Amino acid sequence: MNTTNNNKNTNGSKPKKPHKLYEFKFKLSFKNFFVAIFIAFVVFSLIISYSETIDNTDQKPLGDVIVDVRDGKVAKLIVEDSKVTAEYKDQTKVEAQKEPQDSIYTMFEAARVDPKLVTIEIKDTSGSAAFWSLVANLLPVLLLLGVFVFFFRQARGAQDNIFSFGQSKARLFNKDNPRVTFKDVAGVNEAKAELEEVVDFLKHPGKYRALGARTPKGVLLVGPSGTGKTLLARAVAGEAGVPFFSMAGSEFMEMLVGVGASRVRDLFSTAKKNSPAIIFIDEIDAIGRMRSVGVMGGHDEREQTLNQILVEMDGFEPSTALLVVAATNRGDLLDPALLRPGRFDRRISLDLPDIEGRKNILAIHARGKPFSKEVSWDKAAKRTVGFSGADLENMLNEAAILAARHNKKEISMHDLEEAATKVKLGPEKKRLQTDLDKKMTAYHEAGHAVVTHELPHMDPVYRISIVSRGMALGFNLIVPSKDRLHLTKSQILEQITSMLGGRAAEEVVFDEFTSGASNDIDKATELARDMVLEYGMSSLGPVNLGPHIDYTDSGNAYMEKATLSPEMLARVDREIEKILDTAYKQAVAIIKKLRKNLDKVAAELITKETIEGEDFEKLMGFPKKAYIPASSKK
Repeated sequence: MNTTNNNKNTNGSKPKKPHKLYEFKFKLSFKNFFVAIFIAFVVFSLIISYSETIDNTDQKPLGDVIVDVRDGKVAKLIVEDSKVTAEYKDQTKVEAQKEPQDSIYTMFEAARVDPKLVTIEIKDTSGSAAFWSLVANLLPVLLLLGVFVFFFRQARGAQDNIFSFGQSKARLFNKDNPRVTFKDVAGVNEAKAELEEVVDFLKHPGKYRALGARTPKGVLLVGPSGTGKTLLARAVAGEAGVPFFSMAGSEFMEMLVGVGASRVRDLFSTAKKNSPAIIFIDEIDAIGRMRSVGVMGGHDEREQTLNQILVEMDGFEPSTALLVVAATNRGDLLDPALLRPGRFDRRISLDLPDIEGRKNILAIHARGKPFSKEVSWDKAAKRTVGFSGADLENMLNEAAILAARHNKKEISMHDLEEAATKVKLGPEKKRLQTDLDKKMTAYHEAGHAVVTHELPHMDPVYRISIVSRGMALGFNLIVPSKDRLHLTKSQILEQITSMLGGRAAEEVVFDEFTSGASNDIDKATELARDMVLEYGMSSLGPVNLGPHIDYTDSGNAYMEKATLSPEMLARVDREIEKILDTAYKQAVAIIKKLRKNLDKVAAELITKETIEGEDFEKLMGFPKKAYIPASSKK
């Protein structure tokens, strides 16, 4: 006897999965009950209206029907309350109306017609009529009552919301949430080392208390945007395995006075109940700015919220295992009372990652993405000097999107290069340009590149392009060969000269100026002003002539402009003019000296629109001058 497998069809193929049936769930509540009644009323009204519309039975006066009964044309009469249906012997039907209180027999008697000439059937509809009459009368009352109760509950809910304004809106992240650990953070090794001690405090508070040490009450993370402050805070919570309450500084503020302070109290009360725990306040400068700065008094909502934070942090008991972690990129604006030991005991600065840090960050964010074998992570790390951790993550994401757009299976080095340029300068824009505009842009960008190549302190040109990105018609990409902590006077002067190289090329080639150099002039002037006012790199000597911040005895801070005499202001202007004039003359001299090389680079740009650093070196015909320190010269 043959048997068949129930899991397969007779042709050996797998059976199709049955279609998933959608399950209808009805949650019983007053709102749903009210909606159901309303829908039933509407459906009932539509049914009655529709039934009356499709009822196409002929209408006839009752007197005429009685005459037809006398003439023997009617076989049967059906009486339902006020409606009388006459069934004729020729199979037709007509309807007639009578008063509900009148008897059909009385009407026959008044018309002197014998009722026995027709079969009369009387239907008793008093019960159903009474029911529908009751429904018709009660349903509007129920709907009105439902509307009243609905608005009453809404008003009550609004009243409850008023009293819930003071409750904290902090989000709780615990071990059930996706866990972030120190393995997911890179490029900030010093900050990680500091926070590892904090984690050990939370895990093993006993060994520190035995030596008389107390748990740090607060840790302040200060650094530029995108350096991983929030990620570090979550990593602390993930490593310690404790509840993590996260709230932004702006979420404490509300239109009602006293709400911010109330939310602070509620947040710390909730965190203490879940101790050991971590409270993370992101962008704390929204509520932690210096008090009584300017004309604003000391009783505004922000200051009351800050005062409550100060009280809560200073009121910890020694046994309370509660840590406050705050993050800001404007640490200079915070109130001194918030920064003192006993509140924020540790201040950890986060900087942009160095080359090793960028390699580690790229390795973390490259997980789960297919890369081709040609990808060089060392080159990618050198290429991304000045990128933050967020920039690097965005770069890899843009590279993956670019590869997918071109239907690639792997992400190539070209995709990474294009993504890095897009993150910093924006996407390519195809703008219509005349031949003259294109030629002017090419010579302008070639002027920057040629001057940069000739200056010994400048880094090599990485890429030149006349493809528009952002607001710029073209760009020179100069990637620093190494991470620098300081800039010397010679380096700053050469940067200014390089910025003015485009304007110099316009003058030498076209004997004309264009508006395309406005951004270059703005940045060059800003650098020259900083050299004179802040860096002390001019003949005025090492004196800071720029604005400064004064702190009073109470800790308040005031921004004050430097008080300069008219004579000193004139000297400052002359020094700035001298720096810019010297740099521009040097740029013009380099352009005139290397005019043939300038023409080659510009012609190549007009043809190809983009030139890579290696091809630019070949066009120049000689290697870039190497910088030789003065101490090495004989």
